[in-house]
Amino acid sequence: MEYEFRRNGLDGSVMARFSMEHEVMGRWFGEELGDKPAATAAVLTAIAAIQAGELREWRLTGREFSLELDEEQARVYANVLGYDNQDELDDGMSLYDAELEASCGLEDLEAALQSWQAFLVETR
Repeated sequence: MEYEFRRNGLDGSVMARFSMEHEVMGRWFGEELGDKPAATAAVLTAIAAIQAGELREWRLTGREFSLELDEEQARVYANVLGYDNQDELDDGMSLYDAELEASCGLEDLEAALQSWQAFLVETR
């Protein structure tokens, strides 16, 4: 999983770009975590609790995206995926949702979050 973080020099906003199969994670980092170190720390604390066996799973529901963690993986998905409007589609049609959901290993997300934390500190 490859990623890159940027800060807008004009307004100070932050954004993340992730590799093709993990694009939604970039949106989650930028829109849900944003420039809020406490939000990133909360997710890292949950990961540590899962790794220590104190939690089996953890969920964070955001405005646009949600995160689910378990002992093996992390899943980020758009909240609109919970809306089932398949009945409204014509036969043979389906929704394209590949850019609205992604999974990765728990350790991979932990490493990305630690990099995000460092990025926020370094670019202030």
